[in-house]
Amino acid sequence: MRLTASAFATVSLASLALSGIPATASAQEAAKTDAQPWLDSSLPPQARVDMLLPQMTEAEKLVLVRGYFGSNLPFKQFTPPEGARPGSAGYVPGIARLNIPPQWQTDAAIGVATQGGAKEKRGRTALPSNVATAATWNPEIAYEGGKMIGAEARASGFNVMLAGGVNLNREPRNGRNFEYGGEDPYLAGIMTGAATAGIQSNNIISTIKHFAVNDQETDRNAGNSIITPAAAQMSDLLAFHIALEKSDAGSVMCSYNRVNGPFACESPWLLDEVLRKDWGFKGYVMSDWGATHSTVASVKAGLDQQSGYPFDEKPYYGELLKEALDKGDVSAADLDRMVSSILYPMFAHGLFDQPVTSAPMKLPDDMLAAHAKVTQADAEEAIVLLQNKGKILPLSPKVESIAIIGGHADKGVLAGGGSSLVYPVDGNAVPGLEPKIWPGPVMYYPSSPLEEIRKQAPNATITFVDGTDPAAAAQAAAKADVAVIFATQWAGEAFDVSLSLGDQDTVIDQVSSANPNTVVVLETGGAVFTPWAEKVSGIVEAWYPGTQGGAAIANILFGKVNPSGHLPMTFPKSLDQLPHPQKPQKGDVVYSEGATVGYKWFDAKDHAPQFAFGHGLSYTDFTHSGLSAQAQGDTVEASFTVSNIGKRAGKDVAQIYVAGEGWEAPRRLAGFAKLDLAPGESSSATVRVDPRLLAVFDAKTNSWVRAAGTYQVMLGSSADAMTERVNVKLPALTLPASWSPGL
Repeated sequence: MRLTASAFATVSLASLALSGIPATASAQEAAKTDAQPWLDSSLPPQARVDMLLPQMTEAEKLVLVRGYFGSNLPFKQFTPPEGARPGSAGYVPGIARLNIPPQWQTDAAIGVATQGGAKEKRGRTALPSNVATAATWNPEIAYEGGKMIGAEARASGFNVMLAGGVNLNREPRNGRNFEYGGEDPYLAGIMTGAATAGIQSNNIISTIKHFAVNDQETDRNAGNSIITPAAAQMSDLLAFHIALEKSDAGSVMCSYNRVNGPFACESPWLLDEVLRKDWGFKGYVMSDWGATHSTVASVKAGLDQQSGYPFDEKPYYGELLKEALDKGDVSAADLDRMVSSILYPMFAHGLFDQPVTSAPMKLPDDMLAAHAKVTQADAEEAIVLLQNKGKILPLSPKVESIAIIGGHADKGVLAGGGSSLVYPVDGNAVPGLEPKIWPGPVMYYPSSPLEEIRKQAPNATITFVDGTDPAAAAQAAAKADVAVIFATQWAGEAFDVSLSLGDQDTVIDQVSSANPNTVVVLETGGAVFTPWAEKVSGIVEAWYPGTQGGAAIANILFGKVNPSGHLPMTFPKSLDQLPHPQKPQKGDVVYSEGATVGYKWFDAKDHAPQFAFGHGLSYTDFTHSGLSAQAQGDTVEASFTVSNIGKRAGKDVAQIYVAGEGWEAPRRLAGFAKLDLAPGESSSATVRVDPRLLAVFDAKTNSWVRAAGTYQVMLGSSADAMTERVNVKLPALTLPASWSPGL
């Protein structure tokens, strides 16, 4: 039986009467929901959409499908609509008559990012880069970080975060790799999904982006990513699907690039066939800012909201959409589908029931102090100890002299550039670096590693040289017990980078020649070449470590925190080890390697990387033992024991890989467990393998197909370090493209 609006109101009244809510409150709530029954929060989201949609005029529906940039633009005559939050990325007006709230959208990845002029900037907490959080291999810490930045977004007056970057590190020179979750679809999906779920725990919406195969910045507005549907399903798209399963993200942002011809934002295959029909996505698809190129084609493909106007050439979802409706090129049913897709997550994620209110430029000091602890914990767990020859680390607090070289380590820590940049409360520690305008400024968060090191070794003589003169750096290093070099590489939106550190390689080479006790701390957005690895004693990958990065780095260097990060991508030795050694190019980019991304490519080609996917050292020692695997329902469960046989407490990431016949690569990551163990402690863990990771995707039948046979299950500490192997026999299995855990 279908209930009418009046019946819904009656049900709501009866429920309130039985709930013990005071009569006055009950009467007020009843009157409100009787007049506008879709405001009854006890009803399921779809029922509320079905009640609200018929009450909307066409003009009101058109309001919801068009988003505006929320800040001033230096390159266009544009005034943000009244009601937009200063410094915001986007604004979609609400409908006051129907109590539909506006969408206040903030750029995001690591925190509340703001745009516009100096008066529009908001000082906020920045997490480490997304790839750094992926390096924690800890979904709980990803969730807590997301929860924290979501809380700051809500407190700042925003109810949509443009976060959730899950694009694969297919091209290691991609300038936005720091915003994403690494090279493996399972790890990227799990970690990005956890962070997105954390954001949405604040009754706000987060996107998952950039859909899809948006794996380089060169020619990003027009480039054509060419990949077979089956290979895409087993790589880039699988990462998106897992992230959506783990997060229930309210929105998906389609990307700038073309995919097999059409633009991603007008691709029926991506938006309709895969996202909605196969995956059952119930939220809305918004365009990236400037990624809408049509009206009718975009609507028919499944794009619900043109975002960030006037970044697009035309008001495709403004006057042009109205014209298309009048001509019949776009139907009323099409528009209803678009608006329903927008309203559904607004109901599901609390935008109606828990509306944001004020939008202060400054947050309370106690909130910022609490959030500083969250970002520091993330940074400490993200830092990867890549090399530790002679156990140079941890440094002793009693060290007598330290030469600190380069990287503006006397001032702060580096952040990535572009729309995701979070401005810190205390401003840029190194202002004036080029580029000063977008995708700049080059930002250093004022958390000085040097000052934090000074706290750890208060009696040491500490010398700082800026690293611009290799000879001066070597001279300072020769006089010190230990030399710590901070090597940085700035990356950002709209450009790709080199894997070389340029002149810094010369500095590192000369310093390590002058002092064998040299430690290199990398602040990068992803993998870089380390041609000097054999000459230095220690290498630490600190990524872009966020607004508490200096303290996190010092705690790792001196052992107050035992490093537990593991690489979410492969560090190659040379360009000729890559599927595409040439520089990222314009036009067609043919991903002939298909699903053989990252460590899978290295395995398939028998390349030895500089540092393997999953690699990460500790100040203690772990062993893995007792691996067993057995069929369990449609999949496999692997059990094992991890033991801390060292003298320090620490966290280990035990990794499960699987192998089968006819795959794109010799092995795939199939699961992991991060365990915190005291010295001498052992703990058992069980990993349930996602059955899609034991299958191949068959585009003809649109299904995951696992052949009957014997599969190998491996336990290791990285993609190139397997400690135990067992076999398990499995029957044939076919799963539809719509399959998700729990179905």
